[in-house]
Amino acid sequence: MSKVIHIKKGLDIKLLGTAKKTVLDLSSEYFAIKPIDFIGLFPKVLVKEGDRVQAGTPLFFDKYRDYIKITSPIGGVIHEIRRGPKRVLLEIVIKEDEKEGYVDFGAADPKSLKPAQIIEKLLASGAWAMLRQRPYSIVANPTSQPKAIVISGFDSSPLAPDFNFILKGKDQAFQTGINALKKLSEKVYLNLNPDLENDSILGKTQEVETYYFKGPHPAGNVGIQVNKIDPINKGETIWYLDPQQVVTIGELFMTGQYDPKRTIALTGSEVKEPMYYTTKLGASIKSMIENNVSDIKKRYISGNVLTGQKIERDGFVSFHHNQVTVIPEGDYHEFLGWALPGIKKYSFSKTFFSYLFKKREYRLDTNVHGGPRAFVMTGHYEKVLPLDIYPMQLLKAIMVQDIEQMENLGIYEVDEEDFALCEFIDTSKTEIQTIIRDGLDLMRKEMS
Repeated sequence: MSKVIHIKKGLDIKLLGTAKKTVLDLSSEYFAIKPIDFIGLFPKVLVKEGDRVQAGTPLFFDKYRDYIKITSPIGGVIHEIRRGPKRVLLEIVIKEDEKEGYVDFGAADPKSLKPAQIIEKLLASGAWAMLRQRPYSIVANPTSQPKAIVISGFDSSPLAPDFNFILKGKDQAFQTGINALKKLSEKVYLNLNPDLENDSILGKTQEVETYYFKGPHPAGNVGIQVNKIDPINKGETIWYLDPQQVVTIGELFMTGQYDPKRTIALTGSEVKEPMYYTTKLGASIKSMIENNVSDIKKRYISGNVLTGQKIERDGFVSFHHNQVTVIPEGDYHEFLGWALPGIKKYSFSKTFFSYLFKKREYRLDTNVHGGPRAFVMTGHYEKVLPLDIYPMQLLKAIMVQDIEQMENLGIYEVDEEDFALCEFIDTSKTEIQTIIRDGLDLMRKEMS
């Protein structure tokens, strides 16, 4: 507990609908892999509708790095290949058939393998896609050497799932995954929250350097943690993944099978019984929400309310998400807008009285309460962003595509999720996360 880092800047948004510590097995017929989840990857499809696949069968690969494959999370039949405008690949939907089984990649103790053998197994199975790199938050480059691998053992975002609860009984698989990752980098950081129960699996993990982060969101963000313990300089990279992905990697080496089980937290004010569901990667949420949500118009989100993706009621959980959130849709006009007083309204800037009720949980919708307007210099960004950068100046440098200024202002250290709170409190109603992604894509294009 000596390595406790206190995060003072940030904001905890208390919402209704925290998942109860109850787990049900989810029966889902359809699963999907979405290429949009793999930033920087240009998919080349290897299957067609009607093909039968096993768990671990390649579905598509990166056109420019054919050794990076995305594989099926289940055995079954390719039900549909969905494309959008200009034939952009949106989803590969698979209908489960357990008789198809798994591809055998061979069990092995990672401690007895060389780094090249571990990378080869991760690439062949498709588990490599779980490793992402900073800067840019893209699929990690297996030909590079990271300065560290970082695992955030807790999520501080609104209604976030509890990894300590999710990982109970999976200590052997988690440790095996850590042993494999340790062969790929000299430093493996496991970051925890001292206020949570860490005396089970995460707190007893070996072969890692443990840090504790205490404070409001975004204390659980990898970007914030890296900035505090091992900042990224130009030309350096770190790899990162979440605890459930570590378990998947561990089980791959223990059993020789790619079996990406997931425990998903169904959360939000419009869920009648928020709880956890055990399923597999890419599951449809249809069975999860059936007869378990309110009757009003709702928005379904894969992920959390700040950084998640909007999906339909029969949509699929995204590759890197451990949570589904259901909140009211905000497609309405509010009479007098912010000028109408309301004691139950939420406000960061103290326009209303929510600051007097620190423990109150709110039922917030998707209404942005205003339209886009010019940037307003409020100084609010700096109150929720615990990085030593100038957020307003960085955003403007990205908008004018000034690469030198973007470098000087810290573009390599940030990601969309680090600016999610800035977007939430922004009086200008600017899509800040989109601007950050545009900046990262520009830097990757120009500097690679």
